[in-house]
Amino acid sequence: MLKNVQRLCGLIWRIIATAFCFSVFGMGGLVLAFIVFPAQRLFQSDSVKQKIKARKTVHYSFKLFVSLMHVTGVIRFHVNDKAKIEGLKGQLILANHPSLIDVVVLISVVKNADCVVKAHLFKNPFMRGVIKSTGYISNDDPQELLRECERSLQKGNNLIVFPEGTRTEPHKTLKFKRGAANIAIRCHAPITTFLIKMKPNTLTKGTPWYKVAPYQAHFTMGLASQQFNCATYDSDMPAMQSRQLTKDLQHYFTQELKNI
Repeated sequence: MLKNVQRLCGLIWRIIATAFCFSVFGMGGLVLAFIVFPAQRLFQSDSVKQKIKARKTVHYSFKLFVSLMHVTGVIRFHVNDKAKIEGLKGQLILANHPSLIDVVVLISVVKNADCVVKAHLFKNPFMRGVIKSTGYISNDDPQELLRECERSLQKGNNLIVFPEGTRTEPHKTLKFKRGAANIAIRCHAPITTFLIKMKPNTLTKGTPWYKVAPYQAHFTMGLASQQFNCATYDSDMPAMQSRQLTKDLQHYFTQELKNI
């Protein structure tokens, strides 16, 4: 009886804490867009340096947000390989995508992070100001996307892309799209793969935020044991190379996530 009461209290607390954390996230986006970034632009006229400063601000803001979720007990976080991650430069970062907060955690630990975002987020009132100020890349135009990705990587940014293109649907097989592999092959990008595990599933695709896990979820992230090199895909046809790389990535992540 006592254990059931404790579980119920824990569940209610995580719902309240989750609501609080996401309220902070939304308000934080507005504060950054309407106060912090405009103030930074007053003291920095160079547009490139403005974006660099904005990305650094988002990096530390997301680090605070992850700490808030951890401290309030919404989710417990564990990040492996922190020293190696901090040394990354000019890498195409590919990761599986089990939850809503994956990109937030990645940006909080990866320095000089750029990312490809869905076009509809440019209309999100809480995020559009942040996305425009940081110069994150829209997936709206495939040809322009490749050019923007290549420019970003050449500048030494770490470019975050999820090969699935969207969050994983629980209990369904992974389905990687060819977009990430296309970027890797056509931009000759060095690849660093991350493995993300969330147990139990929470903040998944199609699940409202208030449907929290029955017990506290644990988020684990680190460098994947297998890394991929574009040079090993030696076909003269980029389409064939990207198709094979996509298959290899999907197979690897599927095998790694089988036992979760």
